[in-house]
Amino acid sequence: MPEVIFPGPEGRLEGRYHPQKDRDAPIAIVLHPHPQFGGTMNNKVVYNLHYAFYNMGFTVLRFNFRGVGRSQGEYDQGVGELSDAASALDYLQSMNNNSKHCWVAGFSFGAWIGMQLLMRRPEITGFVSVSPPANMYDFSFLAPCPASGLIINGLNDRVAPPADTRTLVGKLKEQKGITVTHEQIEGAGHFFEEPHMGTMIGTVTDYVKRRLTESTR
Repeated sequence: MPEVIFPGPEGRLEGRYHPQKDRDAPIAIVLHPHPQFGGTMNNKVVYNLHYAFYNMGFTVLRFNFRGVGRSQGEYDQGVGELSDAASALDYLQSMNNNSKHCWVAGFSFGAWIGMQLLMRRPEITGFVSVSPPANMYDFSFLAPCPASGLIINGLNDRVAPPADTRTLVGKLKEQKGITVTHEQIEGAGHFFEEPHMGTMIGTVTDYVKRRLTESTR
């Protein structure tokens, strides 16, 4: 898989880019968990999401936020990380002009960033938010949420309690014109340790495949 370096707002960003042969392939960007708690693009959930999208025929980019790995800059409370994600999407789109579908997937902190990116970029047609930390971050900017997507969490999540995730989903489900699907994995914690990783990735794959056969947002 090609290592790529692309320009971000605070200098170079390091990523892994996995193109399909098909020039019209859908595109996806995958966002990693919190940089100050060991989050990188090689986190297991991020890595598995990346390959799940690739195996469904997507051209995929995952990358390190500023200050992580070989990405320049330093942690910026989510503000700069959102700019990094926008730069990464620009880079991905610049090489895939014919793409009809654009998805964003994020894990934990990355889910919070991904849903903010969704609000800024109307071309995003779907999202996958894994273990969104609704107890730590304000998701009220999703008013209205512009695209349909999947929120998935473990019922044994001690980092982002399921009750807070259910509250977030409840608010989103009241919105018209989009459908937010919520899946909870029995026995799984925040990081979907085995055997739950396979269950989570299978659930994501089923959801995304179904959405690709529909033409709705």
